[in-house]
Amino acid sequence: MKKMILMAAIAMVRWNSLAAQQTDLQVVPDTTARSGISLITADTIPDISPISPLNLTGTKEQKRRSFVCSAAGIIVPAAMISYGFAALHTTPLRDLNYSTKTEIQEHNPNFSTGVDNFLQYSPAVAVYVLNAAGIKGKHNLRDRTIILGLTAIINAGTVGFVKAQTREMRPDGSNDLSFPSGHTANAFASAEFLRQEYRDVSPWIGIAGYAAATATGVMRMYNNRHWLSDVVAGAGFGILSTKAAYWIYPVIQRKLFPEHKNLVMLPYYNTQLKTAGISLSLTNF
Repeated sequence: MKKMILMAAIAMVRWNSLAAQQTDLQVVPDTTARSGISLITADTIPDISPISPLNLTGTKEQKRRSFVCSAAGIIVPAAMISYGFAALHTTPLRDLNYSTKTEIQEHNPNFSTGVDNFLQYSPAVAVYVLNAAGIKGKHNLRDRTIILGLTAIINAGTVGFVKAQTREMRPDGSNDLSFPSGHTANAFASAEFLRQEYRDVSPWIGIAGYAAATATGVMRMYNNRHWLSDVVAGAGFGILSTKAAYWIYPVIQRKLFPEHKNLVMLPYYNTQLKTAGISLSLTNF
């Protein structure tokens, strides 16, 4: 009797074990199937999945910049020019010109230098030197050269016209083309050009350019070639000439270079077809 009960118990245990194994075998495929379905569904949601666009051209160089100037940037040089014109006809200001000349000549009677002939261009040269050294300015070589050319045309035309109209005698009596100072105008036009190109890099670069321009103006007076008012007005003409060039250039740029193309490379992956590739596109701006 005991043997029969023991055999029945063993049979029950084996039956339960087989039943459990069958249950596990049924669950596993079902779970795997469900997992497969969910993976396929998630895998087929996007048709084409862009990875990351890569711009092959330098957008900083190509982007057209609009020139923005503060009110002080116009008022200050305009006031300098106004002072120069006022000194042509106002006795107190003319007396200041004579007293300044007398003071300089008393302390430096034999002063003579030709450094001002070269120093007037040094800030503009510095723009190209800095770019060659890897310190990039606001514009590329083409753009900054056109801007500098515009500055030279505006400055020379304006200063030459005013000289011919005013006929102010030089302090040394050599001719009547004293007002305004052309050397000083060139120097401050170059200094403003340097400042505009590197104002976002360091303000000290612009300050150095203006220091060289100021030294040029002082040398013109020490060489007895210009009155104080000539130098002040020349600085104003130079600064405004450069600002005018930066205003005008975007218009000329649109005329000379009406269309720029921007090449964009766009890698993609098609999850349905299991294919990858690269999409190239040209965009105008």
